[in-house]
Amino acid sequence: MVVVVAIIGVIAGVSFPAISAGLESVRMVSATDSVATFMNSAVNRAERRQQAIALLVDPKEGTLALYSAEPGFEKHLKLPEGVAIEAVLPADGAGESKEERRFLFLPGATVPAIGIQLTNGHNAHRLVQLDPMTGFPRVKSIEPQVIQ
Repeated sequence: MVVVVAIIGVIAGVSFPAISAGLESVRMVSATDSVATFMNSAVNRAERRQQAIALLVDPKEGTLALYSAEPGFEKHLKLPEGVAIEAVLPADGAGESKEERRFLFLPGATVPAIGIQLTNGHNAHRLVQLDPMTGFPRVKSIEPQVIQ
């Protein structure tokens, strides 16, 4: 019985890193899809309701929020545990990528070229960008840049 328990323990110990990496990957895909959908909903609401929509991105809290002049309209997105906002693009003049950023979507206007870069504990990086020509979000896997 002790041998069987030891074998099960070894199998569990060997497979834990693979299972952990798989869960982190699923969280990252889920987070990028959620961010892309959230940004797309801002574009759609601005065009369909013909009202200005404000997008607030808070990298420190890992949240996104939509606001409009319509009474009672607020929409929030909290990223899952283990996924963080690494940068909000384009970088502002101060170069601070971890500060709260606000973007405005106006009906009939060009969509702002926003990029939100996400990262997780396994050093995976993804970039969700709004295409200013089409208004649709695009998701790209990116390699971390090495500073020399």
